[in-house]
Amino acid sequence: MALDPLQALQAANRAVPPAAAPPVGTLLIAGATGALGQELLHRLAGRHRFSRTRVLAREPMHDGLPGVETVQCPALPIAQWPPVAADVAVVAFDPPRLYHGRERALWHPDPADLPELARWLRACGVRTLAIVQPHDRGRLPEALKRGLASLDEQAVVACGFERVILLRSARKPAAVHLANVGERLAAWMLSIMRFMVPANEQPVRAPKMAELVDLALRVAPPGVHVAAPEMVWQAAQGATEAAARQWLIPAAALEVPTVQTPAATWP
Repeated sequence: MALDPLQALQAANRAVPPAAAPPVGTLLIAGATGALGQELLHRLAGRHRFSRTRVLAREPMHDGLPGVETVQCPALPIAQWPPVAADVAVVAFDPPRLYHGRERALWHPDPADLPELARWLRACGVRTLAIVQPHDRGRLPEALKRGLASLDEQAVVACGFERVILLRSARKPAAVHLANVGERLAAWMLSIMRFMVPANEQPVRAPKMAELVDLALRVAPPGVHVAAPEMVWQAAQGATEAAARQWLIPAAALEVPTVQTPAATWP
């Protein structure tokens, strides 16, 4: 088959897509359980932006994903764990699903473990820490949604990380089992209250949350960045990248400086 010269010229003039950046650094995930933890693992490890991904586990496991290795946590307090080299760490508090046998072997942190875990991560060399902190819908005061809400979070910031990314994501209310008929009747009468929670306080799907964490790790400048539930919900509505950049990059940094031209003088 003869080669068309026009097609050859078009192929020669076609723009070459930029090459992807080589993987750099080591990622450590604590709490790769539940729907959110699995989404974070598959997205962050599947993009191959990190040269190595490590996952904390309670039991020995066979590494199935390429480039992912498990690190078994000893049965000791976190402060006595041996250091594990890492540059970026992601902490999620999604409990394991009991019908997933693999997730039962992974280590998942409790909220009370956060300060001690942060100190251990900093001793491991972690410079960027991302935390997905769930909270009950409509329970967090308005003044604490965009700042540090507890002494534990303040202790994490005091560890000296270059970047701390804290995302507050609303979680579904836990199922309450009531044996008393009166309690069940009262719970039924008060169930109308769950419809009074604003839409921007509703839980965000795990894939959208993982996408937001991935974007934040890529574009966040040094410092402490707290995403309120409203911002997380807004980012999940479609314009995830635009919402993440508006949250992480100050407006002053996006302004183009204007050059003042001197006014013309007439003789």
